[in-house]
Amino acid sequence: MFARLNNAALGSLPADIGRPAYDRTRLRPGIVHLGIGAFHRAHQAPVTDMALAATGDLRWGIVGVSLRSADTHEALAPQDGLYTLSLRDSDAEGTPREQLSVVGAVLRVLVAANDPDAVLAQIAHPDTRIVSLTVTEKGYSYEPSSGRLRRDDPDIVHDLAHPEAPRTALGMLVYGLARRRHAGLPPITLMSCDNLPSNGNTLRGLVLELANACDPALHDWIAAHCTFPNAMVDRIVPRTVDTDRQRISARLHRQDAWPVVGEPFLEWVIEDRFVAGRPAWDQPGGARFVSHAAPFEQLKLRMVNGPHSALAYLGASAGLSTVSQVMADPLLHDYLDALIKEEIVPTLPPVPGVDLKMMRTRLLARFSNPALPHRTQQIAMDGSQKLPQRLLGTLRDRLRAGAGFERLALAVAAWMHYLRGYDEQGRAYPIEDPLAGELQACLTAAAQNEGADLARARALIGYEPVFGDLAGHGELINAVARHAAVLRQSGVRAAVLQVNGGQ
Repeated sequence: MFARLNNAALGSLPADIGRPAYDRTRLRPGIVHLGIGAFHRAHQAPVTDMALAATGDLRWGIVGVSLRSADTHEALAPQDGLYTLSLRDSDAEGTPREQLSVVGAVLRVLVAANDPDAVLAQIAHPDTRIVSLTVTEKGYSYEPSSGRLRRDDPDIVHDLAHPEAPRTALGMLVYGLARRRHAGLPPITLMSCDNLPSNGNTLRGLVLELANACDPALHDWIAAHCTFPNAMVDRIVPRTVDTDRQRISARLHRQDAWPVVGEPFLEWVIEDRFVAGRPAWDQPGGARFVSHAAPFEQLKLRMVNGPHSALAYLGASAGLSTVSQVMADPLLHDYLDALIKEEIVPTLPPVPGVDLKMMRTRLLARFSNPALPHRTQQIAMDGSQKLPQRLLGTLRDRLRAGAGFERLALAVAAWMHYLRGYDEQGRAYPIEDPLAGELQACLTAAAQNEGADLARARALIGYEPVFGDLAGHGELINAVARHAAVLRQSGVRAAVLQVNGGQ
């Protein structure tokens, strides 16, 4: 058993392992990050590490916050906040390769469920200038179809009654800002890094809605002084598994309890609206600052996340456990390529500096990366929160234009098929979704009717919290029902073969 990775071990790591190129003892906590999961530690934290090393401006250390689980805290506390980032791909012969670096930007991790007061105090700390979030779509306590706060969410109800101990990310932001205002401290920037359309604007609306319910004067202070830049983030980051821990610890000659694994590709586009300053994230290989992030957000949600969800539901239903396994099937590969080229790209406006044909080619290669076992079940989680951003906006545009949408309809049908809870081999899996109970209830009731595929499609697409103004759309219902019948009777490959033109 190796000794643990920590500050004292940095100097003795093997020469081929990257490490922080700055004095960690001088690092100050300028950023609070809510939702310190694998994605943040593989994306924003390493870019922050690069900025710290390049500029020597050490005001931008990160205090991470786990909202519910203490696992990350327990893994990183003995390691002085250090962890390893593994970037994996394959060479021209398909042999996996791996680049390791130890990231030092995270100073410590708080656990909100255990000590919410510590989180509020950190947001209200004079050193804090930015609060960022990667809490996933379901972490915003909102209705995806409308973007409005779910005032009936039990955790929001709790937060309104218990401002000293909020449970939600929104509650922590609002009550942390209330403390800053009460203490006469300056405003800060709140930055969403989640896959939401206009994520900064969405976060601003939700924070202001909750703040107004607490204190209209606080609402006015936040609205007048805090900034909420929109941002687009992109890097494939699968869950860390025990084989990753064992392999990486052996390379380090130190035990790392929770390394993170990702692809070499990284993109981060941010509106440069920071009321209290920011790190120099725009280092080579880091972020790009823009005036308006909306075109990049739409591009990523539709062209990257949409196909990712489509292949996840088809692949998981077919019993394929990883994205690269899905992409290795020529039939599914061709479906995804045609989905992007024929139904998604025509809905996208030109984006400065982006060649959509080159992006499509690169994206298919990223999804095919055999060195990165990204599980289809991980992507398939929380479909009720993801589909409105990833697929339904594209569908809406195709329907308005009177254009074909068969491949998009198959993706929606694949989600409905996936909600059965078992794959084509009869293997059961859990449905992880905040609306799982409601979805299962409406689909189960519909399945009792004659013409169950049509009834189930009508029930699902009639569910307004997900489908919004598409709820009850007859043409969409009929298309989804057709594909659902083929999926149920003949399986995933038969349904894909049909939309591929029977080739």
